[in-house]
Amino acid sequence: MQQRIGFIGGGAMGEAILKGLLVEGREPRTFWVSDLQKERRDFLERKYQVTTTAENKDVVENSDIIIFAVKPQNLKEVVDSCVSVCNNKKLLISILAGITTEELERLFPAGSRIVRAMPNTPALVGAGTTVLAGGKHATEIDLQLALEIFRGLGSVSILPEKMLNAVTGLSGSGPAFVALFIEALADGGVMAGLPRKIAMKLAIDTVEGTAKLLRETGMHPAELKDKVTSPEGTTIYGMLPLEKNGVRGTIVETVLAATKRAEEM
Repeated sequence: MQQRIGFIGGGAMGEAILKGLLVEGREPRTFWVSDLQKERRDFLERKYQVTTTAENKDVVENSDIIIFAVKPQNLKEVVDSCVSVCNNKKLLISILAGITTEELERLFPAGSRIVRAMPNTPALVGAGTTVLAGGKHATEIDLQLALEIFRGLGSVSILPEKMLNAVTGLSGSGPAFVALFIEALADGGVMAGLPRKIAMKLAIDTVEGTAKLLRETGMHPAELKDKVTSPEGTTIYGMLPLEKNGVRGTIVETVLAATKRAEEM
């Protein structure tokens, strides 16, 4: 018998997780989703044939696993609305950025089994990166259940929770940094004479293809760079302004700044 999974929050990331689970063959009748917006509830019910409700308490009462997919600033309001029906027989999974399992354990009943997850936005197209960390009372079985849930969104790893702020700074915020690089790469193509549409396609395909090459060959990025960089060729001349302008150091500092902000949150 499939475990019943509930979502508190039916936004984009909640929908992505739901979609990934349904693609794996789970039955729609085993899902409950709560959302404040009636339009959103109607959309999810119509598209996925799941049960929706405006009441968070309904989700908790009818689910074995509850996924909290709301904004961090709404956490207290959400907890107040459903904590009375929570217990340590239910697995609680949080995707709230910056909220530790220790904080969540203080809000929920004693002994609550909590897993924290950090997915990123490419999960919306099944190409995400998710990192999981277990709370004090989460078991290996709980972590494996969470891993199975997020596997439908892309790659999944389990790490100590102390690493999650760095994960947030790298893979959580990383899609924005990569998008900025792609935009700049395309801008360069436009400046060099390419039509915008073609420049953008080439930039996206180049980044996607390079990532696939590195993944499938296991090649170190420096090795690939050296393979592309021939003596007196175009690439080595293009590398010079990148090094002169400190792009490598700027990227490192960018990840560190995002990590620091995650720690502050």
